Amino acid sequence: MKQYNVAVVGATGMVGNKFLQVLTEKKLPIKNYYLYASAKSAGKVINFMGKDHTVIELTKENVIDKDIDFALFSAGGGTSKEFAPVFAEHGAIVIDNSSQWRMDPNVPLVVPEVNPEAIKNHHNIIANPNCSTIQAVVALKPLHDKYGIKRIVYSTYQAVSGAGVAGYNDLVNQAKEGETKKFPYPIFGNCIPHIDVFLPNGYTKEEEKMINETKKILNDYSMKITATTVRVPVRYGHSESINIEFNKPCTLEGVRECLANQKGIVLVDDVANNKYPMPLYAEDHDEVFVGRVRIDDTVDSGVNIWVVADNIRKGAATNAVQILEYMINEENA
Repeated sequence: MKQYNVAVVGATGMVGNKFLQVLTEKKLPIKNYYLYASAKSAGKVINFMGKDHTVIELTKENVIDKDIDFALFSAGGGTSKEFAPVFAEHGAIVIDNSSQWRMDPNVPLVVPEVNPEAIKNHHNIIANPNCSTIQAVVALKPLHDKYGIKRIVYSTYQAVSGAGVAGYNDLVNQAKEGETKKFPYPIFGNCIPHIDVFLPNGYTKEEEKMINETKKILNDYSMKITATTVRVPVRYGHSESINIEFNKPCTLEGVRECLANQKGIVLVDDVANNKYPMPLYAEDHDEVFVGRVRIDDTVDSGVNIWVVADNIRKGAATNAVQILEYMINEENA
């Protein structure tokens, strides 16, 4: 099997660290790893896969002098806008975790369990969707295939780690000292219905991401989608209440069967014994957990489902590494 050279851009950040963890677990045929970060972190030594790696400053010169096959990015939209084309022009396939390329019509937006066929249309840049979108579409895909989705109402309850180290620290620090740095209001003991910036239409950018990315990934721009995204005092794991209206008649048994048979889903739906998905139990897992499945009898055909996943693993690092794994397997098939 061919051996590959892989770069991790943003290697010292929260998602970057999770990239390294997931790559260690996957044991892919990687010959060399190149760990990139800003000048502030350059020179730091990270022990990874039994070897010391010196963090490389992200500059054009430090990219073009290496033979890199794939680059996993988690360094923010501005960095991706500047440096993803540099890697791509020099032969690397970039898998980017920022929002920079997601809605570019020439860039596939991929969740491997949902639309792996989109990967083949890449031009050396592939976009990783938003964390909250990833877990949602894993659950929605089999239902859309069977019943056709007419309308979606998203309500999310998103962990502070979705706002990076600063967001995570706000929750930890406020529990001790009450100090707020990242969020506009205290997050400890509170819920903030404000993720990313507000847009002129009153929605936040996070809500617009979910709406637009869902349509692109499911390749259906006719469905109606609305969303409210909320930051909650949970460290890891996003939770989502999803109300779905279908074009075709559905049954509870049919919906359950769809979800149970979908790759990447664990159905936890035994309310008689108080068993349902919670972020506490999704932490550090790659699967999407679905429960509280019930018919919505206010519409002709609809259901409510509760969807939970680790936003740093499946919602970011794991999804990107799964794309990498898929491409390696396809090339070596």
